[in-house]
This record gives sequence, C-alpha cells and structure tokens, in this order.
Amino acid sequence: MSASNTPDTSEAIHQDLAKRDLAHVWHPCTQMKDHEDFPIIPIKSGQGVWLHDFEGNRYLDGISSWWVNLFGHANPAISEAIKQQADTLEHVLLAGFSHEPVIRLSERLAQLTPAGLEKCFYADNGSSAVEVALKMSFHYFHNIGEKKKTKFVALKNSYHGETLGALSVGDVELYKEIYQPLLLDVITVEGADSYDQLADESSADFAARKFVAMEQLLSQQHDEICAVIVEPLVQCAGNMRMYSAEYLTLLREACDRYGVHLIADEVAVGFGRTGSLFACEQAEISPDFMCLSKGLTGGYLPLSVVVTTEKIYQAFYGDYAGMKAFLHSHSYTGNALACAAALATLDQFEQRNTIQANQKLIAKIKACGERFRDHPNVGHIRQTGMIFAIELVADKTTREPFPWQQRRGLRAHRYALEQELLLRPLGNVIYFMPPYVITEAEIEWVFDIMAKAVEVAVHD
Repeated sequence: MSASNTPDTSEAIHQDLAKRDLAHVWHPCTQMKDHEDFPIIPIKSGQGVWLHDFEGNRYLDGISSWWVNLFGHANPAISEAIKQQADTLEHVLLAGFSHEPVIRLSERLAQLTPAGLEKCFYADNGSSAVEVALKMSFHYFHNIGEKKKTKFVALKNSYHGETLGALSVGDVELYKEIYQPLLLDVITVEGADSYDQLADESSADFAARKFVAMEQLLSQQHDEICAVIVEPLVQCAGNMRMYSAEYLTLLREACDRYGVHLIADEVAVGFGRTGSLFACEQAEISPDFMCLSKGLTGGYLPLSVVVTTEKIYQAFYGDYAGMKAFLHSHSYTGNALACAAALATLDQFEQRNTIQANQKLIAKIKACGERFRDHPNVGHIRQTGMIFAIELVADKTTREPFPWQQRRGLRAHRYALEQELLLRPLGNVIYFMPPYVITEAEIEWVFDIMAKAVEVAVHD
C-alpha cells in the first residue's frame, strides 16, 4: 500500500508503516516472529533524548539508539554541518584522492587519542574497524618477517562485532555458536570481570590475580600471537560486564614485554562513555591499534576508524614491487558527509565541555542506582561513567540466574516502552546508556520507571 492511499490520520499512518515494514524489512538481532504480538514502532522524528512515533507517543532513548547517539537526536549543529557538506562534496574515493573533512578529522583524532597514535585508516562500522586491526596486526608481522605469528587472544565474554573475523575474537555464545565452523581459531583467556571480585579484595589485587592466566599464555605462546584484543573497561554486548583499569595497565606492559600488539576496541566505550574521552586514558596506556565508531559521528552516519602508530605504518611503506601495501578497502572509506558529522561531534565536546559536564550526570546516575543494591533479585550493580547496569537473578545469595527462556529482560523492555522509556536489556541485564544531553530530572524519571520495570520482570 502506498502512503498516498493511506487515510490521513496519525494512527492509520502508524499502522500502515508497521504493516509495510513487516512485509519487507528484516530487523537486526530480532526473532521476527516476536512481532506477531509485539508491534513494530515506526518513529517519525527525534529531538534531544526523545523519539516520537506517528501516534503521538514519545520514548526517552535510554540506550542512545544502540550506543551511537551522543548529543541528542536532530542536533542542530551536527545537522547543519552535514547539510553544508552535502552542498559541497558528498563523497570521493579515498584512493589517490582526499578531501578537507577527512584530513581535519585525522589531525584531530591524532591529537585527541593516546600518545603515539598518529595514522588513521577508515572503514564504515565497528566490525569493519576490528577486521582492519586484525588484518593489519597480522600483516605487520608478516612484513617484518615474523610469519609464525598468526593467532589472536581475546577475553572471555568479549564482543567485537558480527563479521567473521570480528565474531571470531568474540566470546558471546548467543552470537557465535552457530557460525563456529566458519571462524578463526582464537585463544580465549579469562579477564578481570568485577562480577567475580571478592568483597574484601582491592581492584588492583583482583586484577593481578586474574592477570596470571594472561601472563602465562603470553610467556608460553607469544611467538605465535599477533595481538590481544580487548574492550577497555566495559564489555558492552557481553552483558555490560566491567573491569578495572589496573588490568589494562598490566596487559600493556606484558604486550610490550612479549612483542605482542594490543588492540583497543573502543567502538562502544569511546567518546566519553566511560567518563573519560577514551577508556584507555584511565589506565594511562596507548594501544597499538584503537578502533573507533558509534559515537564518532554523534549517531548520524556510519563511520569507523583504526588509529595506529607510525611504527606500524612504516612496516607497510616501501616500493610497490615489495608488495607490502595494505590492500584493504571500503567503497565509502572516509566519506565526506560522515567526516563532517564527526568533526561537528568533536566540536560539541569542546563547546559543551562535555567530559567535565558529564561528571554531574555520572554522579546522579550513581545515586539513583543505589536503590537497587538491596533488591532481592538484583545480583550485581555496576557503573562505569555514563554506563549503568543491573543484573537480574532468581536468587541474590547464590546469584542463580533466571532461565533465559523466561525472557525476564523482555518483560522489563515492554513495560518501560508503555511508560515512554526505551530500554533494550541484554538478556537479564538492564542497562542505561543515555545521550549526554539528558537532564538530572530525566535521569531520576528513568530510574523510577526502571525500578517498576524490574518488579514487572522478576515477579511471575
């Protein structure tokens, strides 16, 4: 049915769009049969933290539309930057050509990222950035003659994307198990998940205890390992599990000692999510590769980048006949519109003094979250910067989980939507990761709804 044949009422438009959607759109990370009794919600517009549908309902975007939105929907400054760029240059291939937005963005990223990261290689999404880093690490060692290095190390419960290389270095069974025959042979090591920390144990002692496994692995197998890849501080898709900066400090030192690269996947945790501009800053380390995406463009357009060192760049530099060039490419590499959005996003950080301003929001989230600490069905509360999560359990003492088949998190999601709040739990983990333009009053409102959603989720 075409829109022109639809009765001109909000409800009719809403229902028509939902019907047409289900006829042709296959939604991500979704069992489509769920929508037989849980209707698709077509969104008409967004403004700040709010999304508006065609029936006059609104929803506070408590998850930043899958962690990408930083400064609100329809942000005037970012929108205007894209409009101006579209009137000048929308795109040009980045092989043999360049443009001012990609040059300016690369200069700013080299200045903002940890020391030593100087060279920017662009792709168009987080998984692709991870693929670039993996290939570049392997190819580096190949170019310098260390051809036995073919393995990668990842942390238990990690997630790095859905393309086959990125999926290989992840460890979330839900996404990975069915594709196992297609994947790389990756070494998985237990990390320092704070969920396992003893009550009387310091974060430094816990990190040191947990790092023993990584130390042993690197000491024994470093000759065949290219890189260790981690999500610094927060394993987002891995149920928002968190760990301390001390583990990263130990890891950087060990990678240096054993001649192994460190890949920091800051796709989800970069650009202020953890309280600092980049999570690695809290450990005072520089990785060999930093993968960035999501918030890079403020939630506007797909763009990702791998920022790496001059040393790694030089291993690919030489005469053509030497066949050392990195021949990875994407059609939309360094897209001018996306780069313009990214530059406008970085301007927002400066103009709003965002990292400092967010400290009040972080404190407010922490204070509001305390209401869950003694809840009999909350096994763990965790927060890193602007990321807050609670883990629902059947028994607080034993931390026995609810059976996944009961879909307790989905109950919370549906209730929250009825109250105009968008939460999308990860299994039995309810989390909150809002745009930075949220107010303290809105945070209080969110936690009031979240508290009621928990009650709906845990009671039969």
